[in-house]
Amino acid sequence: MSSLRPLKIGIVCYPSVGGSGIVASALGEELARRGHEVHFIGYERPFRLPAQAPRIYFHPVVINDYGLFRYPDYTLPLSVKMAEVSRDHGLDVLHVHYAVPHATAAILARSMLPEGDRPGVVTTLHGTDTTLLGRDPGYGPAIRHALERSDAITTVSAYLAQETRELLGMNLSIDVIPNFFAPNAPKRPRDEVRRELGITTEALVLHASNLRPPKRIDFLLETAARVRPREGFRLVILAGGDFRPFEADVRRLGLEGRVIVREKVVDIEDYLQACDIGLFTSEMESFCVSILEAMAFGAPSAAFAVGGVPEVTVSGETGLLVPFGDLAALTGSVESLIRDPALRARLGRAARERAERLFSAATIVPRYEELYRRVLSRARG
Repeated sequence: MSSLRPLKIGIVCYPSVGGSGIVASALGEELARRGHEVHFIGYERPFRLPAQAPRIYFHPVVINDYGLFRYPDYTLPLSVKMAEVSRDHGLDVLHVHYAVPHATAAILARSMLPEGDRPGVVTTLHGTDTTLLGRDPGYGPAIRHALERSDAITTVSAYLAQETRELLGMNLSIDVIPNFFAPNAPKRPRDEVRRELGITTEALVLHASNLRPPKRIDFLLETAARVRPREGFRLVILAGGDFRPFEADVRRLGLEGRVIVREKVVDIEDYLQACDIGLFTSEMESFCVSILEAMAFGAPSAAFAVGGVPEVTVSGETGLLVPFGDLAALTGSVESLIRDPALRARLGRAARERAERLFSAATIVPRYEELYRRVLSRARG
C-alpha cells in the first residue's frame, strides 16, 4: 500500500470478453490491493471481476428502452450514474477505457457536478475507438471533444499514440502505459488440463480472442490447416465469442479433431500453463494482451507483426513475427516451434522474463497511481 492518501477511483470499461475490459478489471483489482477504493460503473459486471473483493464496488447502469427512441441510449444513463457515484462516494478520478462512449459520458458527468466536486478524467485508448471510429465523421468530432477535455490520455502502445495523433489531426499529450498481466495461480495441474483436452505428446497451440473480424479467424484456421505434420499439434481456441460461424470452415479444412474450442473461460491460467505455443492472426492490434498472457507462462507466440505487437514480443528473441497476410511464413514459424523444443524453450524463457520485467502489475500499476496523483495535483493547482 502507498504511504500517501488512498484514492477513490471510478473505472468504466466494456464488460464483455476483450483485452480492454480484462486489463481494466485487473487494474481495479490491483489498485484495491494497494488500498485504494475502486468503483466500477457499467451495464454489466466486467468479465473476470471477482464477485466479492475488498474495496471494489460495482454500480449498474439501468438502460431504459423508451418508445420515444428508435434505439436504446446508453451514454446519457451512464453519464448520470457516473455523476451520482462521483458525488456520493467523493471520487478523485474517473478512469474511462475507450473514448466512445465512456470519455464522452465522463465529460458530461463532470459538468453536472459542482466545481469543487468534479473528479479528474483519465481516458485510456485501446485502439478501435480512434483507429476505426476516429475516421467516422459521425464520431470523430465527439472523440476529439472528449480527448481535449480529458485531464490525461493514455494509450497501451507507442504505435497507438502516434496513430491517434495522426488520425485525429491533434497534437495530444499522451502517456504510453502498456497493458499488464497479473496471473493467478492455476487451479488445475498442467497434466490434468492436457488430459481433459485429449493432448498427450502433441504440442498445444493456443489462441485466445473475442473472435471479432479483426482477429482474422479465417487466417488462424487456414494456418492450422497448413501445419505439418498435422498430428503434431492441437489448436485450442479460448473463444470470447460465438465460434459456431467458423465450424463450417473447420470441416472444410479437415481440422476436425485438431481444433478444440472452450468458450468464455474465466480461469485462463489453467490453459496458459498447459500451452506450448501461441498463435495469433490479427490484422491489427494496438497491443495484444493474449500474447502477453502466453509470455507470462513461458510460451512463445507466432503472430503477424502488426500495430503494437512488436512492442510486446520481439521476433527471434521472445517469439516469431512475420508480415501480415504471409500465411506461408506464419505456418513455417509454427512448424519450427513445434519441431524444435530447444528453440521453443529458449524463446519461452526470454518471453517470461520480458513479461515480468516490462509488463507486470508491479511495473505498470504504480505508473497509473502516479498519473492519478498528477491529475489531482494539477486540478488543485
